[in-house]
Amino acid sequence: MRIFLAGATGAIGRRLVPMLLDEGHEVTGASRSPERAAALDAAGAHGVACDALDAKAVRETLEQVRPEAVIHELTSIPAAIDPRTMERDFELNDRLRSEGTRILVDAAQAVGAQRIVAQSIAFSYRPGRAGTIHDEQDPLIAGAEAARPYARSAEAVRALEKTVLAAGGIVLRYGYFYGPGTAIVRDGSTGEAVKARRLPVIGGGHGVWSFVHIDDAAAATVAALDRGTPASAYNIVDDAPAEAREWIPALAEALGARPPLRLPAWLARPLAGAYGVQVMTKAQGASGARARQELGWTPAHPSWREGFETGL
Repeated sequence: MRIFLAGATGAIGRRLVPMLLDEGHEVTGASRSPERAAALDAAGAHGVACDALDAKAVRETLEQVRPEAVIHELTSIPAAIDPRTMERDFELNDRLRSEGTRILVDAAQAVGAQRIVAQSIAFSYRPGRAGTIHDEQDPLIAGAEAARPYARSAEAVRALEKTVLAAGGIVLRYGYFYGPGTAIVRDGSTGEAVKARRLPVIGGGHGVWSFVHIDDAAAATVAALDRGTPASAYNIVDDAPAEAREWIPALAEALGARPPLRLPAWLARPLAGAYGVQVMTKAQGASGARARQELGWTPAHPSWREGFETGL
């Protein structure tokens, strides 16, 4: 299959390219950076440099490639996330999810691509009752309902999904990535913060996170190309939603670091902002049951507990 992979040199794109090639697909990967695009050639794919927000350039590139499938992994996420400045820091990322998605989907449809698969997130659901683990039928949070630093990002996620699903595409709602090339790895920003005891357990630490190893997320993406149901969303997460009070100390132990500090929410708020406190105290996880059943996807790391020990 001829595949156009937008965001081919990002965290998941780098893991996805060799998997697609191993499956016998012909892969054209796009990156903003000409140097990174050139590196794709050395990896066995065809690299192109393209500005994802330039509609004319994207259309011309896809007209040359004539892909049968388009995979959207476009992001621009800071190496280290500061919840207090995320509204500023995520401006380009939000544009890629809203404007960039519309540009890419329009071009894909114009050249007759039969399959569109796009990256979303499994941690943007509207909060339910305490203890809720969300499935794909649950609504996403709207900007007006979200803590202010996340409001625009929430609307960008909703815009991405609306555009892709309306085009009959497949949305993959990935959990929090860990593993090579991500923030949650020994030399990643979260790993460094844990080693320096700069990632505390806030309040009771009852915020629930759903994780997925980066290679498992890539494998689910390959599976969705063949077995995903058009106009459907899938949570791509492991089997072990975890409270912050569980996973932060476990990550510290896996990295050989001292146990994390513990801070009351009122004291953490000036340091982590409203959104940072919220995700550590009230976030809710997601269920990946549908992906396992419909995509035939079995993660190599079914739990972050084992994954933190062996997959970092």
